[in-house]
Amino acid sequence: MLVTRARVARLRGAFLALLCAWPGLGSSPASAQNDDSVPPPRATAPKAPPSSNTAAEAPSGGERTADDVLVVATKPAPPFVVLKEDGEWTGISITLWETVAERLDLDYRFEESSLADMVDGVADGRFDASIAALTITRAREREVDFSHPFHTTGYAIVVPRDASDWTQMTKRLFSLDFFRAIALLVLLLTFVGFCFWLAERRKNAAEFRPGLAGLGDGFWFSAVTMTTTGYGDMAPRTFAGRLVGLVWMFSALIITSTFIGMIASSLTAERLALRVEGPSDLAALVTGSVGGSASDDWLASRGLGFEPYASVDDGLDALERGDIDAFVYDRPLLQYLLRHSRGDALQLVPGEFGRQDYGIALPPGSPLREPLNRVLLHHVDSAIWDSTLRRWFGPLE
Repeated sequence: MLVTRARVARLRGAFLALLCAWPGLGSSPASAQNDDSVPPPRATAPKAPPSSNTAAEAPSGGERTADDVLVVATKPAPPFVVLKEDGEWTGISITLWETVAERLDLDYRFEESSLADMVDGVADGRFDASIAALTITRAREREVDFSHPFHTTGYAIVVPRDASDWTQMTKRLFSLDFFRAIALLVLLLTFVGFCFWLAERRKNAAEFRPGLAGLGDGFWFSAVTMTTTGYGDMAPRTFAGRLVGLVWMFSALIITSTFIGMIASSLTAERLALRVEGPSDLAALVTGSVGGSASDDWLASRGLGFEPYASVDDGLDALERGDIDAFVYDRPLLQYLLRHSRGDALQLVPGEFGRQDYGIALPPGSPLREPLNRVLLHHVDSAIWDSTLRRWFGPLE
């Protein structure tokens, strides 16, 4: 009985060992708990590799939020920035920014600003960029970072058109100075004629009649004597009258040359004063410009004072009214305005003075500067950019 039980126990142990050794088979939990032998270790499944598409590593490119919209400051500066009647912005600089934004996948909106605020607003973070006809200067570079220049130009001087047509000549002929000279001459002839009448009215009453008629006779005689075109219709008969005539003839030689000079001056003073060939001629003239602009700094660097105006249009209006003699600002802007909206009253002085480089203002250390510069340099070296300039300026020089 005992032998039989021992033999059964050995057979049972051998059978369990065979089950554990056979792949995929093992003892059931119940048999393992009832068995005194140590069950084999459980096989564990291998860990899956970490996913490469976690949230931290997910590629960008989803929809932009309001924080992704760049605020770009600008101001009307034809032909670089033009604000149409329907509120749409266009122009050379606007086209350039649209190209840059498209290639860099930027969302943006334009906001109109003043010239000074275009720099200050970028510096203090209110604007993400500023673009117009914004000149790169040392003072502005201390506040903001600029892109590479996209257009190089200079300053120009505008003066009233020196026309020789009858309209301009008539305007000069009937100027205030001309009428002053004529009034002085009439007063002088009247006084001399009165002297002739006093001397001749009693003994030569036939030629110097009494009353107002005699004063007219005296005025006539003094005039023909002054111009040395006497007709012989009257002459002084008395000693006093001849003495007055002798003094008047010699005096008239000097007076005539003086009055001719005054009349000629009234006709040509404006023309001679506005014969401007360059900045050196501005010192003797009343000059205007836009206050706070790059032309402001350029004039100051040459020691030239000027009347400041809020805008180019205000300055050109003052020039047409005669409040100033010349106006200085960026040449392409003046050239465009004179060609499209100012008629023939004003003209540009030949030549381009100084140097200006237009750039895009960005906040200091902006990460946008490097990719923007790469796109900008590629674009301004293309035929598309040349076509844009021709469309606004006409044939390129």
